[in-house]
Amino acid sequence: MILARKLLYLIRDIPLRHRIAAAVIAVPCFGVVAAFGIAPATLLEPISVSSSLEELSLPPLTPLTEPNATFTRDERIQRGDTVASLFARLQIEDAAALRRVLGDAQAKALRQLVPGRTLQAVTNGQGGLVSLRYLNGNQLLTVDHDGSDYTIKQVPAQLEQRVLMKSAEITSSLFGATDAAGLPDSVAMQIADIFSTDIDFHSDLRKGDHFSVLYEASYHHGELVAYGRVLAAEFTNGSKTYQALYFKDSDGGGAYYTMDGKSLRKQFLRSPLEFSRVTSGFSNARFHPLLREWRAHTGIDFGAPSGTRVRATADGVVEFAGPRGGYGNLIMLRHRSNYETYYGHLSAFTRGLKRGQRVTQGDVIGYVGQTGLATGPHLHYEFRVGNVSANPLRMAMPAAAPIGPAQRQGFDQIAGQYKQRLALLHSVNLARLD
Repeated sequence: MILARKLLYLIRDIPLRHRIAAAVIAVPCFGVVAAFGIAPATLLEPISVSSSLEELSLPPLTPLTEPNATFTRDERIQRGDTVASLFARLQIEDAAALRRVLGDAQAKALRQLVPGRTLQAVTNGQGGLVSLRYLNGNQLLTVDHDGSDYTIKQVPAQLEQRVLMKSAEITSSLFGATDAAGLPDSVAMQIADIFSTDIDFHSDLRKGDHFSVLYEASYHHGELVAYGRVLAAEFTNGSKTYQALYFKDSDGGGAYYTMDGKSLRKQFLRSPLEFSRVTSGFSNARFHPLLREWRAHTGIDFGAPSGTRVRATADGVVEFAGPRGGYGNLIMLRHRSNYETYYGHLSAFTRGLKRGQRVTQGDVIGYVGQTGLATGPHLHYEFRVGNVSANPLRMAMPAAAPIGPAQRQGFDQIAGQYKQRLALLHSVNLARLD
């Protein structure tokens, strides 16, 4: 259009007699152009086509009956599988190997198959078993045929450690968000434990809260074996954002800290149960449902199913573990600074727990039950200072010591790396939203 307009302006500037002469001269030119652009009867020269056949030299194929030929197959365990059904899918036609595996105590793991895990088998051309590999946790079960017999043993697996990163948004609950993001429950529990001193995961969560997490995972030849520790996490609850990282000091001990080195660990956990509900609070006068009288309730009752794990709320020493009156099965722990904690109505104690034993904060020491004066399964938890009962839900719990000067350089280096990864996750989420 621009060119046409310029051409029009040029034509207007030319005198009329000159325009008529130009038109007369241009008529045959337009005819040439038209003839050039639309030549429907144009003849094309035929193109010669020829076929050729060339023989390729290929290496000789190994026949299936070759005694030294071997075949490797992988098969994922499905629900309802047996050793015999797996042998059939792996095309192992070796009755002697099947009898040997079924009858050997070392191959017990193959008789307790876990769906989702993988077996790898090597067979010869006749379907005889040459070797079998099955990863059972962090143990590798091996079956090898040495020509006359089968050698079965378990050896520690050579695991590869990876750091995985995930983000998720809260729509209903923490576990709902972690399930949607493909995170295992073990990682969700760690997230709840890390931020439990700042966020009440029973009542503080809001739709739209979001989190990012870096965590360890163990692999064996590309197969996921187990999930490990949370290394760093960021949780946005409402208008506040909390960050945490795991740091192991030179003495081998590890704990979670804020990015500037403040300890997230309190001297005492708020609750000895990971997830529960308070069924009866601390009170100077409560009507006892079994004794049918008003009396002080000097502890907190946490309702939970029988068998729920009970954790030590702080480092301490076992002062007592056994039956005691209305408490039923009771554990008493003695802590520093004249503190004591009681755990009552337990169904059982952790195996090997005894008087004088040292426990660490978070260690499982027993299991919820209904022993003693209890109308249902729950944990009775008491917190005492100088043998005087106190309400643990209202006390200001002192924090553990921050990172010291000797550890500061190593801590800052790790904190910088984790900050970059969390920022990367945050930028990816923003890009996804855009």
